[in-house]
Amino acid sequence: MTRITPKAILALSLLSLAGCGKHEASTTQTAAAPVARPAPAARPDLTAADAAAARSKIDADDLMGHISTLSSDEFGGRAPMSEGERLTLDYLENAFRKLGLEPMFGDSYRQPVPLVSIEASPDTSLTIGGPDGQQHYAYGSQAMYWSPREVENTALRDSELVWVGYGIVAPEYGWNDYAGLDVTGKTVIILVNDPGYATQNPEVFNGNSMTYYGRWTYKYEEAQRQGAEGAIIIHQTAPAAYGWNVVRDSWSGPKFHLAAKDRNMGDLKLEGWIQHEVAEEIFTRAGLNLDAMTAAAAKGPVTPAPLGLKASASLHNSLQYAESYNIGAVLPGSERPRELFIYMAHWDHLGTRAHDPGAEGDFIFNGAEDNASGVAGLLELARAFSSLPEHPARTVGFLSVTAEESGLLGSQAYVADPAWPMNETVAGINMDRLNFRGNMSDVMVIGYGASQMEDILADVARPYGRTVTPEATPEKGYYYRSDHFNFAKHGVPILYARGGTVDRVHGADYVSKRNAEYVANRYHSPRDEIQPDWVVTGAVEDLDLFFDIGLRLANDDEWPEWYKGNEFRAIREASLAEAGSASDDPPN
Repeated sequence: MTRITPKAILALSLLSLAGCGKHEASTTQTAAAPVARPAPAARPDLTAADAAAARSKIDADDLMGHISTLSSDEFGGRAPMSEGERLTLDYLENAFRKLGLEPMFGDSYRQPVPLVSIEASPDTSLTIGGPDGQQHYAYGSQAMYWSPREVENTALRDSELVWVGYGIVAPEYGWNDYAGLDVTGKTVIILVNDPGYATQNPEVFNGNSMTYYGRWTYKYEEAQRQGAEGAIIIHQTAPAAYGWNVVRDSWSGPKFHLAAKDRNMGDLKLEGWIQHEVAEEIFTRAGLNLDAMTAAAAKGPVTPAPLGLKASASLHNSLQYAESYNIGAVLPGSERPRELFIYMAHWDHLGTRAHDPGAEGDFIFNGAEDNASGVAGLLELARAFSSLPEHPARTVGFLSVTAEESGLLGSQAYVADPAWPMNETVAGINMDRLNFRGNMSDVMVIGYGASQMEDILADVARPYGRTVTPEATPEKGYYYRSDHFNFAKHGVPILYARGGTVDRVHGADYVSKRNAEYVANRYHSPRDEIQPDWVVTGAVEDLDLFFDIGLRLANDDEWPEWYKGNEFRAIREASLAEAGSASDDPPN
């Protein structure tokens, strides 16, 4: 693969936009000129000109330079515990040092995250046995499964298959798919997403917007709590929000977990997915109609149904223990250094897989958009803040975490042992894929309706002529699929916003089609590389907003709150109350 230099990609995408200054990188298609950049709010001893000069350090050329390096073949897809990790961490640490930023973790920029890599041998198959004999399903093409147990060998042996519908226990919704059922030592078969998506009824769960009960992570967690030994999710592209290729590519090869050898006995023996047509065949063998049972499962908690079939699979794992690392730096606050505003982006991607001689192209998952772009944005924001003539009142942090693609493991490790306590972390912004679709008239909030961070975003966006809108596809559950979620579970409001839904020239359908094309053809694929039609100014415009929000909160005494009714509000209130009782100088 030929490496595309930042100058080359900008040359491919440059459009002459008179009077737009150095932020001219755009697309060969017709694009809107970037809006004028208003001066951000400033401290009394920091002039508007000083703040604007700092923000102008966010540069399209430099942004693309970082992305080009981080997503190069040399970095090999940035898998944890790989040479790509070493190169990535060295690159980030050198960048932080050059900017004069201090280490986030005492005297180190790096926070160890003990991981275990568990890689299942693909020389296996899932066997479903019944009165009519046995049927084998091929690993990868028909079934994708693994074991989270830190053991070299494990197996399901004639494990009874039980249908549990959506596999949800949600007292607040009056829903329990496991009611009256003992699944100890059995394997449950589960639908993806939740009944709200299936019914499109806003009175059922959150309607079209996925709840955490719809995420695959929850399905396995609940099955484990119920005592099952195996859990298999039926894949469907629309409710899962991605195709089978994503399942195959994301769960093959090494799978990372936080190392914890004492947890094996509580873990499922097998977690996995099966193709929908495989599930149809299994249910037909059981004398059941999958479509009818799926429809019934959306109307209310299911009556769990043993299928009269048994699942077997042997897994042979290669285990490798090593420390991966989160990496972070801080600009210490000049007045209230104990209070932290944090920017974050995960540095990892899927690495390099064994090459299939029958396939075309390479098997390096370069992860240019996901998430070399977010890390590049982190570095550009760090450069902007480090250029301020005076430090903000609060500390500003820049954190890049590991193993997001393996289940948000790096951020999970961070919140368990944070550099700043959660009740001293004011708020933050998560960048997981920047916007290269176009110059937007709005800015899209993922998990819209959560916290006052949205009000601050609206205030900051207004001078740019941009409005705040909900995410276009809430059914895909993106709010639960990135690192801010671990912070939310500890009460910290982290804004997750990017791009928008309406391009200023091409409109909404154009943006929707480009997003769909990315998900279908490049998401979690070796094809996630720098594209010649990227509108780089779209990313820069979002970074401008993020800088303004951070500068405002770093210089203010605001503590953004969750909106009333949000599930994380009580956690935050208790956390801040604890901090206030332990200090003469409470954070709020």
